[in-house]
Amino acid sequence: MAAHPEPPKHRKHRKPRQRSLNGSAAGRTAAGFVLAGAATATVLGGAGHAEPRLSPAQIRTEVDRLHREAEEATERYNGAKEQADKARSSLDALRDEAARRTERLAATRNALGSVATAQYRHRGLDPALQLALSTDPDAYLEGAALAERAGTRQADAIAAVRRELAGIAQLRAESGGHLRELEARQAELRRHKATVQQKLAAAERLLGRLSAPERARYENPGAGTGAGPGAGTGPTAGNPPPAGARQAPNARAAQAVSYAYGALGKPYVWGATGPSAFDCSGLTQAAWRSAGVALPRTTYTQINAGQRVPRSALAPGDLVFFYSGISHVGLYIGGGKMIHAPRPGAPVRIAPIDEMPWAGATRVA
Repeated sequence: MAAHPEPPKHRKHRKPRQRSLNGSAAGRTAAGFVLAGAATATVLGGAGHAEPRLSPAQIRTEVDRLHREAEEATERYNGAKEQADKARSSLDALRDEAARRTERLAATRNALGSVATAQYRHRGLDPALQLALSTDPDAYLEGAALAERAGTRQADAIAAVRRELAGIAQLRAESGGHLRELEARQAELRRHKATVQQKLAAAERLLGRLSAPERARYENPGAGTGAGPGAGTGPTAGNPPPAGARQAPNARAAQAVSYAYGALGKPYVWGATGPSAFDCSGLTQAAWRSAGVALPRTTYTQINAGQRVPRSALAPGDLVFFYSGISHVGLYIGGGKMIHAPRPGAPVRIAPIDEMPWAGATRVA
């Protein structure tokens, strides 16, 4: 009898092909996950296991981008903080007014209570009987007329109480609105703060991949290049006197320029307005505040704080703005240069105005 082929052998031939196909697909899927993970690591600032190898130039470019995004978030934080401060001031004022009205209400109520008690004690007898029993009817009639006038004043006092109650209720309703606004602004502050911190942390991780000389060149690009004032040192380290102050169009602009010179070398700290540290809009605000001019807090509001001027007509003291989102500002000092607070790790320094994309200029006074 002829032997029949065993079915299991056919299954053995099919299974390896199935396993081979599955293995190839699994390999392609795994490779896809690896690539996706590498891409994610790049986006998140190198959080994956296999960080891409970047040249020093690529690292500097990426760090610049992160710092610019952190500065944009800083200006949003500054704006939210300004609004939160206003909401808090309004809320405090409403609460103070409500407290004053509550005190007046309590005093009026106490007075009414005293009158009511006295009336209760003296109204035990019928007025006609009181007159009949009085030893001095004329005096009694005069007192009754006074009591009637007192009753009118009492009615006025009751009306005043009602007005105070309505006013206090309105103040409490307004306070509730300002409290909700304050809470919303505080939540916004927390979001922007988290964004700033994330961007700066990612930038710091990237900077950690540079060698010490490369990082020093990034953080102080003017060092050793003959850039002079652009190196970011203070007036005591070889910077010229504030010639821009002498060339300023008026005394207030001259004072703003002088203040900015005095801030050279002080650190950049996001959200800071001086006197020991600044962010970019904090520096310009402080400089003009020293001249008696109150600027708004953020770059995108400072640009509307005066008269726009073309780049060709700049004068010392003008505010100069950069990037399409108007996220950076400096104080012009003449000669195509400005004083500005660049970014974390870079102190207040002198720099050419053409080192960043131009957005516009404003003359404050």
